Amino acid sequence: MVGRLTTHVLDTMQGRPAADIPIQLWQLEAEGTQRSLLKVTRTNSDGRTPEALLEGHQLIVGRYELLFAVGAYFIAQAVPLTDPLFLDEVPIRFGIADPMAHYHIPLLISPWAYSTYRGS
Repeated sequence: MVGRLTTHVLDTMQGRPAADIPIQLWQLEAEGTQRSLLKVTRTNSDGRTPEALLEGHQLIVGRYELLFAVGAYFIAQAVPLTDPLFLDEVPIRFGIADPMAHYHIPLLISPWAYSTYRGS
């Protein structure tokens, strides 16, 4: 089994996958004060990234952050929003303890709320 990190985004307001959301993947230093950008990607029409965010030897034990640019998505959907946006960028910080495991991090999003969990 090869370890990998994947994600997908669901628009719970409209009940469909959230396409074309910019995502950044960061690796965090142990104390969390510094980070290194590992990948920039976007969701496809199914709300998923075209490939795993990390896979195989790239997936190492450590702390990470996914940053989802959801504000731009809802603006493009012509959803009536406040100014400033209630949610613009959604960060999710998480740890990888087993580099041989599959870590799947879904994001369920609306303009006013979000949730996540470790999926399969």
